[in-house]
Amino acid sequence: MQYAMFVVVDPDAEPYVAAEDDYAEWDAALERRGVLFDKRRLRPADEATTLKVRGGELIISDGPFTESKEWIAGFALLECADLDEAIGIARTHSMARFGRIELRPLAQANGDPLE
Repeated sequence: MQYAMFVVVDPDAEPYVAAEDDYAEWDAALERRGVLFDKRRLRPADEATTLKVRGGELIISDGPFTESKEWIAGFALLECADLDEAIGIARTHSMARFGRIELRPLAQANGDPLE
């Protein structure tokens, strides 16, 4: 099963300590296990562009789609046996402590319905 793991900055979490952010070790361990198949940090939320089409008109705005103190800082794509394995991986990421992690199964290529 493939999962998207969203890394979220959460101002209500423990204060960030750069010396305790071991993302390079985390990445290397998962790459050795063969469960991490992509990961990226994202540029800051204030560099986002949001668009929508309403009544045939394109509406573009700067910034994220919601007003929030939390924002997605990056993502990882995981290949896991099941949700329990994905949770086991996500809980070891430093941002589980300094932020928040969201796991979401990827839809199948054959077109899982979006609800």
